[in-house]
Amino acid sequence: MKTDLLILLLHGNAPCRPGFSQSFYTVFVPRGVLQGLNIHKGKMKFETCQQKEEVSFESSDPKFSVGPDGSLYAEQDVTNLTEPIQFMVTARDSVGKYIWETTVKLALAGHPPSPHINQFAGDGVYGGSSHNYYQIPRLITFPRQHQRGSSSGLRRQKRDWVIPPINVPENSRGPFPQVLVRIRSDQDKEIEIRYSITGAGADQPPNDIYIIDPVTGKMSVTKPLDREERASYHLRAHAVDINGNQMEPPIDLYIYVIDMNDNRPEFKNQVYNGSVAEMSKPGTSVMQVTAFDADDSITANGLVHYRILSQTPHIPIPNMFTINGATGEISTIASGIDREKVSQYTIIVQATDMEGSLNFGLSNTATALISIADINDNPTELDSKTFQGEVPENAVGVVVANLTVRDKDQPHTPNWNAVYRITGGDQMGHFAIRTDEITNDGRVIVVKPIDYERNSAFTLMVVVSNQAHLASGIPSSPSSSAAVAITVLDINEAPVFPSNPKIIRFEEGVPADTTLATFAALDPDRFIQQTIRYSKLSDPANWLKINRTNGRITTTAVLDRESPYMKKNVYEATFLAVDNGSPPATGTGTLQIYLIDVNDNVPVLVPQEALVCERSRHGYPVNITASDLDSEPNAGPYVFELPSFPSSARRNWTISRLNGNYAQLKLRIPYLEAGMYRVPILVSDSGNPPLSNTSVLKVKVCPCDENGDCTVIGAVTVAGLGTGAIITILICIIILLSKEKERQTKPLLIDPEDDVRDNILKYDEEGGGEEDQDYDLSQLQQPESLDHIMSKPAGVRRVDERPVILESQYPVRPTIPHPGDIGEFIIDIFLIHSDSSLTLP
Repeated sequence: MKTDLLILLLHGNAPCRPGFSQSFYTVFVPRGVLQGLNIHKGKMKFETCQQKEEVSFESSDPKFSVGPDGSLYAEQDVTNLTEPIQFMVTARDSVGKYIWETTVKLALAGHPPSPHINQFAGDGVYGGSSHNYYQIPRLITFPRQHQRGSSSGLRRQKRDWVIPPINVPENSRGPFPQVLVRIRSDQDKEIEIRYSITGAGADQPPNDIYIIDPVTGKMSVTKPLDREERASYHLRAHAVDINGNQMEPPIDLYIYVIDMNDNRPEFKNQVYNGSVAEMSKPGTSVMQVTAFDADDSITANGLVHYRILSQTPHIPIPNMFTINGATGEISTIASGIDREKVSQYTIIVQATDMEGSLNFGLSNTATALISIADINDNPTELDSKTFQGEVPENAVGVVVANLTVRDKDQPHTPNWNAVYRITGGDQMGHFAIRTDEITNDGRVIVVKPIDYERNSAFTLMVVVSNQAHLASGIPSSPSSSAAVAITVLDINEAPVFPSNPKIIRFEEGVPADTTLATFAALDPDRFIQQTIRYSKLSDPANWLKINRTNGRITTTAVLDRESPYMKKNVYEATFLAVDNGSPPATGTGTLQIYLIDVNDNVPVLVPQEALVCERSRHGYPVNITASDLDSEPNAGPYVFELPSFPSSARRNWTISRLNGNYAQLKLRIPYLEAGMYRVPILVSDSGNPPLSNTSVLKVKVCPCDENGDCTVIGAVTVAGLGTGAIITILICIIILLSKEKERQTKPLLIDPEDDVRDNILKYDEEGGGEEDQDYDLSQLQQPESLDHIMSKPAGVRRVDERPVILESQYPVRPTIPHPGDIGEFIIDIFLIHSDSSLTLP
């Protein structure tokens, strides 16, 4: 019955590389496993890098075999295992092209190593349970493959033994080459035999470590071996005749390098950093240090033991920590770790092989720095039970008192940061306490103004604690309290107007010397008798005056709502109230006077001039309206009328109402002689009672062409010029036309720049102010479209709009200026500058 023995050989995630992951494996077998054949099951995996690749395994020790799946079996009872067993496992591919090898060392867990391993530099163990010493070269004979029978001739003999391994200690001093074994064929008596060896270490890298005398068969090692570089070798011995014919099947030779204690333990780091909280209980794990020894780990050569050599400082005792000798784990062994006394310990740790033997082992040291982590084991305490402070009244943001504290915990951590609270004495919330981030002190600050006349002193109850909770088991109180006495200092406060701004309402037209109101201020300093005096600060229209002693306000002029100093019917003035304190304090008050509109402004006709054609069939009505400085309801709608005197007004003209704000004036008769006429129009507003005003509209009547425009002769006639003046104007027109024609036919004889300069007119008039700019520019433009005019009621249009009639549009002007262009220019000049007027008949 075969029993699974061990071992799972690991391989990583590196690029696939066929073979074993290690060249040497050490396995400890528990003692209980060796009781009988029920040995621990394991599996040895081999990386083939191909799913269908078949690999066969072979063990060099007949006591063990390897199954096709990589499981290692014990073929015999191994309960008598008292010393480590070392053998080689060989893997071959299906075609025998590649061979891979690894070494397995099997040892009883917890069994002390054999003493002769280190006592004798030249001794080794092994080959099953036998011991072989290479100082006494042994003879290895090729096993016989055939023997002659009596009747059947040659008969194949079963091969039932394996050559035991050869053990060679590392670091041998020689002399070299040093004979290990002798290889011999029992046919050397009959024929001349030549011997050779092959494999890694012989004819394969590393080459020439092992050599063999081809005649005598003595195999030797040529130099010292290093187990940490290579722990085993697999060679093959060959026997051929002088013609190269194989006389014996190759035999496998396994050479194991026996470990010597030639490596010191090496720490992964020279300095390790760990941490443990203060007040930790004994047995608390702190950190772990690790050392590695390159020697054989199943012997004392590679078994490392840890110890603490020193601790600095020795507070409260020299041995505050201990270390696990096998694992290197450092833990506390005593209580009393206090960061406020020691913030860091320095531990010197020693690692020694030979299981810690100071006589035979090799040692190395490392430093462990153990920082003590702070906990909140010291509450914040106020330096005093009482603090004093003072603050001026009405002050905000000033520091009233400084609360000093002490705390032994680590600064600028939650265990040290102080948190202040006001628990009493500040019902109105006048104060707050802010923590100084650098000193941890508390700054008592005023956050709400204090009125001395209401509160002259405060006594605050203050409590301070840490940001973090106090650690459990600390007998101290988690908070500290104190009283803060604060005195309020009285200052001279400015007088205060109770209503600011103060609003009063009157109808406009209030006469001078009228008392409007008493605008008096109060002195907040009730405990001091002080006198207040008043004066004006701002009075844009100079309408008001104030009594110096009692604040009575009186008018000095008529209050007019239509004044430019009014803003949305409100007139605003400001006044000062000054006390006689030391130093004097000044308060400011604003008086707003709302003036109610009354109907005190007559409407005015708009426009004041108009132009109509002498024949009513050619002309168009004139749109008129009115403006009124008053506001609704004392303005529109308006009533437009022609007065009964003179009678010609109603005989020649008629007015028709369009809506509440607009009306139309037009000729009543078919024809009116060209000239300047002054038409009186009576306009009334909607006030109660209404106000009326007779305005004169200057109407210029002139002959018109078929387009409804005044002609040149008509314009001259309206201007009232004599015959000579008319002839002179006509001559100028002819000259202008001839000059234009000449300019069109002759080349340009003057410099264009000179011509441009001669036509530039310079005016020294500046533009108007803001009031002059308050107009609608769209009203000055000739509309490109007549849609908006067509939508108006019949007969309603602006004076500057072109009439909408069924007549043809204006003709397109030719290249040479039409006399009508110059005529229009002359009409404009005469109409604008003419001072003549015709009295209505």
